[in-house]
This record gives sequence, C-alpha cells and structure tokens, in this order.
Amino acid sequence: MRESIRLGTIYGVRVGLNVSVLVIGAIIVVGLAAGRFPAVYPDRSTWAYVVAGVVTAILFFVSLLAHEIAHSVVAIRNGINVRRITLWLLGGVAELEGEPRTPGADFRIAVVGPLTSLAAAVVSMIVAAILLAAGADDLVVGMFAYLAGINVLLAVFNLIPAAPLDGGRVLRAALWAWRGDRARAAVTAAKAGRFFGVFLIVLGIVEVLFTPGLGGLWLVLIGLFLVNVATAEEYQSRLSETLRGVRAGDVMTTDPIAVDPDLPLDRFIADQAWTHRHSSYPLLDADRRLLGLVTLNRVREVRHEDRATTRLRDIACPPEELPISEPNEPLVELLRRMQHGTDGRAVVLDDEHRVVGIISPSDISRAVQVRGLQAFDSSGSREAAARTWLP
Repeated sequence: MRESIRLGTIYGVRVGLNVSVLVIGAIIVVGLAAGRFPAVYPDRSTWAYVVAGVVTAILFFVSLLAHEIAHSVVAIRNGINVRRITLWLLGGVAELEGEPRTPGADFRIAVVGPLTSLAAAVVSMIVAAILLAAGADDLVVGMFAYLAGINVLLAVFNLIPAAPLDGGRVLRAALWAWRGDRARAAVTAAKAGRFFGVFLIVLGIVEVLFTPGLGGLWLVLIGLFLVNVATAEEYQSRLSETLRGVRAGDVMTTDPIAVDPDLPLDRFIADQAWTHRHSSYPLLDADRRLLGLVTLNRVREVRHEDRATTRLRDIACPPEELPISEPNEPLVELLRRMQHGTDGRAVVLDDEHRVVGIISPSDISRAVQVRGLQAFDSSGSREAAARTWLP
C-alpha cells in the first residue's frame, strides 16, 4: 500500500497516509456528526457535532497507528526491519522486511497489535469515566466511549484466525510450533483467510439484498481484500517452500556486462542494447564496485531527443535503492526485499563488494521451474510435482 502523505518517522520507521484514508475519515465524521451523536446527545449545535466527529476520527486513527507501531516495535526487537507504516482505507499496514525466525517471535509480533487496541479501549474508558465524574458534557464523554467500543471491536476482529488478520498470524505461529513447518502453517492460515473473506462477501451481499442501506458493501469490500491478500500469501508461502535451500548465487546471472556511467543513451542503445540480450546493466567504477543499475525500462522513459545528451549515470537506480545480496543469502529472504526494490532486480556482491551477478524476475522464474522439475524427477509422479506448482 503506497503512501500519499508522509507524516514523519517513529522509532526509525517511516509513517504515512494513503489518500484513501480520507474516505474512511469522512465516513466516520459524517456518521457520527449526522447520525450517532445527534441521536444519542440531542440539542447541541451542528458545529459541536462536527468538531466531536472530527476529533473522534483523529483519535481513532491515532489508535490505529498505535496498533501498527506496536507490531513494528516488537518486529524490530525480534531482528526484523520495518520498511514503513501506512494508514489506508481499511486500516493500517506495517511492511516488514523479512519473516519471524521462530514461532514465538511470530506470535509476539502478531498478538501485540490486538493487545494494543484493547489497551487503547481501556484508556478510552478510563478517560470517559474521569470526564463523567468531572461533570463534562455528555457529548465529550460519548466520544471516548465510542473510541473504547470501536477499539474493542477492532481487537476482536483482528483476532479472528484468518490471514492476513493478526489472528491468522497467531494461528500460523501455533501450527508452526506444533508441526515444525512454517510453510505448511502459512498455507493453512491463508486458506482460512480466503474462507473467511468469502464468508464476508456472501454475508455482505445478503445484507445489501435484504436489508435497507448499503452497509453490506463494506463487508464485501473487506472480504475481497482478505481473499486477495490471503491468496497472495498462500502463493508466497508455496514459493518459499519451492525455493527452500536455494541461494542467491545459484540463480544469479553471473558476470553481468558493465557499462560506462558516462556513456550517452543513444550510444548505449546502439553499442550495447542491440548487441546483448540483457535488460539490466550495472554501472561500475574501476574496482568493479557498484555505482548504479540501468534497465531498458529506464532508458525507454527518456525522450528520443534527449538521449544524446543524457548519460547512463543520470538515470541509473542508485545503490541505496537496490536490494543488495551476497551469494550465500537464501533466495527466499532476498525475494522479500526485492518486492520493495525500485526496478525489481537485485545485485549480488562478493566479500570485497564487487559485483558478481544480477538477479532478475526471469532468473527467479527459471529457478521455480527447475525446482518443480526436480520434484517431479525425484518422485516419478505428477502428484509430487503438483506440490510445488505455483498459481
């Protein structure tokens, strides 16, 4: 989920908003200011309801952010980097750069989110009680009572044992500890997520057809999201199982063709792109250390009339934006970092930080196919080969 507005950094993690969060914010404000608050606390001014709705929506997003920060802090303490936190239409997402290495770490990272939501609910109830005892306006007390209720609902919903919800992660950790197989546990949790997503879709459709209002559309939207993400997670888990034991050095394209960083694009196209079949070229210094990476897609984005005056270094992806690996790194771990890479490629360096290979999506696709063939050949049956098939 891409961020549209950057809020800053918390605990070293970049925090941002996707523009879609404004939609759910507006829905909360309108629902409270024009519906719930006037019905429960009548005889206030319109502005009082609007201000109360806006403040409540902001505090709700703060509680969502606290939920994701809790995930991030525990992940970092368990040796997993967190790329960023993004609030969007259906809540928040903490993007982890890696996976927990033990069932215990997996459980701790997952369960802390709902526990934080419950803590936010308790704090809201305490504030509401203090305000009530102090004789504050019922509308103000109602704001915090609403926050307490919605955070309890958020915690309970997230604990449903279906990926990608936190409860699905808890289920994965439990099955992983029981069976000793993380991949199988992840597939089971993902299947539970797909089933629950389909259930929400059906429930939402029934609600739309047989009840007034369009509240069922939210269930359909959430269900579609769960189905899509759970399907992607099952694919990723099967991919991890297929590539278990494969190292970056096993699949990389060795001895990539390096090009002069100061070469104009028109000469590069004539002298290099036409004579080689590669789609990516590293820019190296005299010691074969990485200065950047140029892909044909980056060249294509430059206008024809500008190619004679544009150098390769002007359009290259800088090293800090590239996934950097070493030959012995497990390919599965590198794949997770490649998902966030600018150009979808990784550069492999040796112990002296010299470029020895490049890994592209085609290299990974070939590795998957070869592992599938190995599974087929070792068993002599289609059933075993099907176990490594990827959608």
